[in-house]
Amino acid sequence: MGEQAVALARAVNYQSAGTVEFVVGKDQDFYFLEMNTRLQVEHPVTECITGLDLVEQMIRVAAGEPLTFTQEQIKREGWAIECRINAEDPFRNFLPSTGRLVRYQPPETTMAQAEPQRFGVRVDTGVYEGGEIPMFYDSMIAKLIVHGRDRGEAIAKMREALNGFVIRGVSSNIPFQAALLAHPDFATGNFNTGFIAQHYAGGFKAEDVPHDDPLFLVALAGFIRRKAREREAGISGQLRGHEVQIEHDYVAVVNQGQGRTERHALHISEYAGALGEARVQVGDKDYRIASSSRLNDVRITGTVNGLAFTAQAERGTARNPLAYRIHHGGRSVELTVLSPRAAELQALMPYKAPPDTSKFLLSPMPGLLVHLAAQVGQTVQAGERVAVIEAMKMENILTALQDVTVAEILAKPGESLSVDQPILRFA
Repeated sequence: MGEQAVALARAVNYQSAGTVEFVVGKDQDFYFLEMNTRLQVEHPVTECITGLDLVEQMIRVAAGEPLTFTQEQIKREGWAIECRINAEDPFRNFLPSTGRLVRYQPPETTMAQAEPQRFGVRVDTGVYEGGEIPMFYDSMIAKLIVHGRDRGEAIAKMREALNGFVIRGVSSNIPFQAALLAHPDFATGNFNTGFIAQHYAGGFKAEDVPHDDPLFLVALAGFIRRKAREREAGISGQLRGHEVQIEHDYVAVVNQGQGRTERHALHISEYAGALGEARVQVGDKDYRIASSSRLNDVRITGTVNGLAFTAQAERGTARNPLAYRIHHGGRSVELTVLSPRAAELQALMPYKAPPDTSKFLLSPMPGLLVHLAAQVGQTVQAGERVAVIEAMKMENILTALQDVTVAEILAKPGESLSVDQPILRFA
């Protein structure tokens, strides 16, 4: 492949860094895809395994300097992987997601060009916490690169780095990246260019994200709740006889959507607040969790049963201010950790169903309404174009799923739409 790439560059008299792409089959045959007379987004992968700064080399070549090394001197060491972190919602068919980065905390960079720090984590980005992700540009907001001694180590590093990548305010494709890395066919290398169509033909859903131990997320929520109770008990000036009592037994109520819940009995013992350690039992499973992370930290680091972990945890959701949302391994769960009596009472609470929006055309993404192809009183047939929304250099055409009659227009062309904003109401 290297010889073919050089031959192509010579054929067009190219004299800088560039990219030639091939597809390689399991029989080691390779097939030409395209040539780019520039660096590609994936150039950090080459920089990791070779130790070369390709941008620096481009500048030096442009200045007329000769290369200071030969082909034979270029080493290829280890295995590198890059994930493009995009402002897209994988659970809405990867539609763009725009807005303010309320929180943006990429994982710690541990990689440097020089040995021996080359094997680690690297983040290339131009955004910052509090910045805006607008609708006018490409959806990529960062490149996350890891370099391992072999492919298995690189996959493990990438999974842990994704666990610690905090993005709030916009949706990101991190859950999808985590699902890919955890898929057994990806781990064994048994995949091809039809991988996504083969495994996610019906779209990507939350249940498509595998997890080695889903009960760990429940145990971690219990651990955090126990730590919060310890702090509450230490608040001075409490009414005599009404001091906070610290329980050992809890019930974790996991929200599964549409009024459905899953319940787990928790027992938390051997709590050592000064060390940030506790033993958490979820049913018949035992977890020894240790973490010095603070209660207001979104990114939680520590050990579980002696193994290091990185996760994300937040208190309070739009529907339930007492709930925790735990993120780990691409999986996200919403749950409430209650006393056994509070859990009994909570089970009696009626489920409040969301409003019926079946007679509305809702914007599936934030964007600009550039065209409206329907008028009040018009009958639109299934498959006909209804509206066009522009976002992140893409035009998204909304079509009718069935024959409908337009009763009311709720948005005008030229208007900036938020996600789920009503555009039309049908009769």
